[in-house]
Amino acid sequence: MYKAIARRKARGVFESLSRGEWEATLKDVAPDVHHVFPGDNAIGGERHSKEAMRRWFERLYRLIPDIEFEVRKVAVKGWPWDMMVAVEWADHGHASDGTPYENEGAHWIRLQRGKATYIHAYLDTEKLTEICRRLADEGVEEAAAVPITA
Repeated sequence: MYKAIARRKARGVFESLSRGEWEATLKDVAPDVHHVFPGDNAIGGERHSKEAMRRWFERLYRLIPDIEFEVRKVAVKGWPWDMMVAVEWADHGHASDGTPYENEGAHWIRLQRGKATYIHAYLDTEKLTEICRRLADEGVEEAAAVPITA
């Protein structure tokens, strides 16, 4: 039963993200979360706090303001106090300059006592690097900024 609840909750998080309600997703994130988003670009890097993850979301939604997710599969393993959740997804939207964006990937999330303590994204980071390069060339300074890590 708890695995079905976790699957439903994971789908709900990505639905919230699709509505731009990323702030709601932070309520279930541990203060010392380890967030990994690979890529050599302004969105890439590793964060080790909920506050850094908040700033990361702010940047992501400034660069791709209408990003939407389609959850394809969710798998859950473990006990309610320490479980792993895998979410396979596809996303699409537009960069802040109106250029279409789409990608697909997965997240690996560790939940401990209902809080996300580890979040690792796996996706084609070159697609995001290209968006950042193009926006930076158009004068969007944040697209060329160093990754948020603290």
